[in-house]
Amino acid sequence: MDLKYKIVVNPISGGGNAKKLIPVVAEWLTKHQVTFDMQATEHPWHAAQITQEAIEQGYDAVIAMGGDGTANEVINGIMQAQSMGLKPLKMGIIPVGRGNDFAFSMKMPMTYEEGCEQLINPNIKTIDIGFVRGGLYPDGRYFGNGIGIGFDAVVGFQAVKYKKLGGFPSYIFGVLETLFLYFKAPQLKIKMDDETIEVNPLMVSIMNGVRMGGGFMMAPNSIANDGKFDICLVNQLSRLATLMLVPKFFSGRQHENPAVKYFHPSKIHVSTIEGTIPAHADGETLCVTGDQLEIELIPKALEIIYMEEPAA
Repeated sequence: MDLKYKIVVNPISGGGNAKKLIPVVAEWLTKHQVTFDMQATEHPWHAAQITQEAIEQGYDAVIAMGGDGTANEVINGIMQAQSMGLKPLKMGIIPVGRGNDFAFSMKMPMTYEEGCEQLINPNIKTIDIGFVRGGLYPDGRYFGNGIGIGFDAVVGFQAVKYKKLGGFPSYIFGVLETLFLYFKAPQLKIKMDDETIEVNPLMVSIMNGVRMGGGFMMAPNSIANDGKFDICLVNQLSRLATLMLVPKFFSGRQHENPAVKYFHPSKIHVSTIEGTIPAHADGETLCVTGDQLEIELIPKALEIIYMEEPAA
């Protein structure tokens, strides 16, 4: 399959590693006669803008060379264009970010070498995409991997301060700090399809993918094209119980704890009864003190370039 690629590079991804890899990637792709053009982002939301321009310029696929934030912007660029009736684009990844959770979750390349190799003879599959309204995005924002509400979101906010440590270590420090900063859970009303519950959850992870935070397997059994979210809801726990639960997320064994519940809706509405909602989508801040979020899944909305698993 001979495709024309637009590669969107976030030069500050991976602590500036993306910028260093620009000539390496360009040389490799040129050597292997891949048809491509490369452009670096200059400001927030620039990747989404470049993506939409790539559609108008006749490219077949946009490749996010960066981390989860870059991937999220490319997703938004493609989905916004499709909502306006423009030609759908395929999406690929050359991962050079801290967490690369979207790439991991969707079985896309996990090294820049694999990302380059996949462009020669790409494997294509279609996945679901989420859409959320609320907080900083009353008109909505798309996401590919998941939304974190509560403890999970605050961990991400805190982890940014430790980003020089790299992906997973920064989130570990974020967990430890959040144990002391974020303890009293808000009271929420959560409507999931036709079911409504009122809970005081420590966190609610609304997953299309399987992993967040560079190593936390929030929804290990999630399937990204089954038309359903996997919601991991953790009820309020003591600090000690929370600390003991965290390691189970590394292996996806948190379901063994009775405080952890799973749900599988396609539409969710979250509103506060008491307290506020801190939330992120694909690691990007949705709100710090929000009061409601409306979330839905768009089935089979995006074609991606993924890593074909070797034959048994």
